Order: sequence, then C-alpha cells, then structure tokens
Amino acid sequence: MHGAARIPRDRAVIIAANHRAAVDTAVIALTARRPVAFLGKAEYFTGRGLKGRSLAAFLSALGYVPVERGSASAGLAALRAARRVLEHGGAFAIYPEGTRSLDGRLHRGHTGVASLALGTGAPVVPVALVGTERVQPVGRRFPRVRRVTVRYGAPLDFSRYDGLESSGMIRRAVTDEIMDAIAQLSEQEYVDTYHERPAA
Repeated sequence: MHGAARIPRDRAVIIAANHRAAVDTAVIALTARRPVAFLGKAEYFTGRGLKGRSLAAFLSALGYVPVERGSASAGLAALRAARRVLEHGGAFAIYPEGTRSLDGRLHRGHTGVASLALGTGAPVVPVALVGTERVQPVGRRFPRVRRVTVRYGAPLDFSRYDGLESSGMIRRAVTDEIMDAIAQLSEQEYVDTYHERPAA
C-alpha cells in the first residue's frame, strides 16, 4: 500500500479508483484508514432470513449505502446518496468506469464523479488497484491469496471550477483529469471509450 496518508482524515473526500474485481471495495475499505461509503444495490439489503440479514449487516459494516437501480432516476438517486455522505464530511468511493474492466484496460470515466466533486467541493483522491483481478478473477466465486498493490495519489482540487457544475464540458474535463491520474498510478492502457460488458 502506498500513499494512504494522502486521504484527508477530517473532511469530505471522494476516492476514485479503477475497478478490476469484486474484491476492490473490500481492499479500499481495509486500506483507506477511515470509514468509506460505497453504493450498493438496494436488494442486497432486503434479503430474508439469517442469510439475508447477515449479508445486509456485512455490507453495512463495509460502508455500503443502499440505492435502487434499474430505473431512469437511479443515477440521480445514486448521486444524491453519495452527496449526502460528502455533505456530512464522509469519505465516498466511486469507480468512474462504472463497471469492472474485463480486458485489463482503463476505460473512459462517467461524469458522475465530476458532478460530486464540483457540487460538494470535496477533493478527489485517485486510486490504483493492481492485482485484485488475480485475487478474484471473473467467474471465480471465492477469492484466493495473491499480492495486491494499492496506490493512493495526491488529492485533486477542482475549486477553480466553482459555480460551473452545470457545464457538461467542465464535467468532462474534470473526469478526464481524474482518469488520467488513475492511469498514471495504475499504469494501465487507457481507452477513450466507455466499457461495455459483452452481451450474454
């Protein structure tokens, strides 16, 4: 682990990471040195019986915030949930690519991360997760022991864009700057297209 001390301990902060495996969230939660909130599917929190309650308790302990998905307003609801965390001085982690990279490359980021940064004034700490895809490859149910490297970069301050949150051009520029920082830390090949999962 490198650079976790760069994460502010006493103010709102956005942690923006590449996404290689299902274990990425646990890796961030274990290395950030402060509680971190993540978005999780609301249905994960509504299971019945001991198994359902245990899963909900486990995800809550990891810092997951339940949000509804699959509707037209789901993206806005997710941003509102994240914004509440930041407005209360918390740390919120996001994967700007939106989904795990299946080809090992770093893909174009969605601008939700910029909306959060510009709307709350929170700095963004870029993070590179290296090796998590070997801990839990796609299709593997249980993780295995493998070496993982986590690199936290210097916080990015976007206060120079105060008042420009509504500009799509500014949101794109901020997102691209964040993705460039992640690319430098992760040393992944960058692809300027959104990642799309192959059709089932």
